[in-house]
Amino acid sequence: MKNIFLEELNPSKVLVLGFVLVIFVGAFLLTLPMATANGVSLAFLDALFTATSATCVTGLVVVDTGNTFSMFGEIVILILIQIGGLGFMTFATFLFTLLGKKISLKERLLLKEAYNATSTAGMVKLMKRILLFTVIVESMGAALLAIRFTFDMPLGEAIYFGIFHSISIFNNAGFDIFGDYNSLTGYVDDPFVVLTICALIIIGGLGFVVINELYEYRETRKLSLHTKVVLTATIVLLVGASILVFLFEYGNDKTLGPLNIGGKILGAIFHGVSPRTAGANTLPMADLTYATLFLTIFLMFIGGGSGSTAGGIKVTTFAVLMATVLSQLKGKEDVVIFKRRIVQETILKALTVAVSGMMIVIIVTFLLSITEHGHDFMMYLFEATSAFATVGLSMGLTTELSPIGRILIIITMFIGRLGPLTLGFAITKRQTKEAYKRPKGNMMIG
Repeated sequence: MKNIFLEELNPSKVLVLGFVLVIFVGAFLLTLPMATANGVSLAFLDALFTATSATCVTGLVVVDTGNTFSMFGEIVILILIQIGGLGFMTFATFLFTLLGKKISLKERLLLKEAYNATSTAGMVKLMKRILLFTVIVESMGAALLAIRFTFDMPLGEAIYFGIFHSISIFNNAGFDIFGDYNSLTGYVDDPFVVLTICALIIIGGLGFVVINELYEYRETRKLSLHTKVVLTATIVLLVGASILVFLFEYGNDKTLGPLNIGGKILGAIFHGVSPRTAGANTLPMADLTYATLFLTIFLMFIGGGSGSTAGGIKVTTFAVLMATVLSQLKGKEDVVIFKRRIVQETILKALTVAVSGMMIVIIVTFLLSITEHGHDFMMYLFEATSAFATVGLSMGLTTELSPIGRILIIITMFIGRLGPLTLGFAITKRQTKEAYKRPKGNMMIG
């Protein structure tokens, strides 16, 4: 019986159960009176929503984080963000290493699953580098932000604000404690804050495998196809998005309009970066033009790099799909990126992830239009995409969600963070190779 039970607990199931456990423990802690600023217990559904949003590094909130929670509650949220961003298996492996426990093959498989790696080779070494790199980047971000915040608040508070927002932003969570749902709108034209936050978002969204390859580049002098695609797609999307936001919002009196040219550029850059699943905003979301909102939905759905703190279908998935489309339009049999032929398994996986994600967004949007009333359709689509892509940006619908709507978004955030494939592998039985192949079929397409 024991062997059968262990056989059933494949890496996907362990990851799903681990995230569920972390979320419910976090929700319980947030319901404690000491977790709120006024000492009144938070409703369990609100606590569960907050814990899910933090663990899934989303940033959508039904209560104002800065005004609702005490320091204890904020620290609980911060811990959930850190665990969710790096993965609970990273922390578990780190503890095993400290205790001198040997990392088994099953645990290496869990790490491979958590970071979407192609092999178990070097996973423990990578995990250690990830932890060290995270500490260094978050510390630098916290120090820079704290220095800037000292001009606006006492030193102790500035240090705390610097630490909280550095961890939150690096993990692409988007939680803030400025209060009144303001996020970073007060720093829209502050180059120090904007550029520091943008750097944290980009670094956190590249993926730890990419960062590790860049670190080793001095010795290896080579980059994998994955890293080349992530870097290229990231640069193209960030530059293109920033230019488009600048053009779309230049004359908008409620966003970039009142700012000088420097402020306009900073505002456009930040909004070109943030939808890559960071969740922070310097421009009021509800006042953006429809063109910018649609662009934001597109960027949110794509997300960041695989194995990173970001969500979405990932830039590699998008790149493979675009390359496949171009190959079909040119009448080519093979899909080629950077002079490398993409195997059919990767193409089918990319197609599955993208179509699954699209279907989830469509279904959730449809259900929100039923459960929530009196809102513009764009708000439903925006909220559904933000939840699935674990972004955290909102046009204001989150706080007005009904209980059913909140449960729906909780489920969507959870699916978005784990990914449709991981959840699919966790739910379905293990695949077995078929003993025979069925006859080929054909049909008209297009």
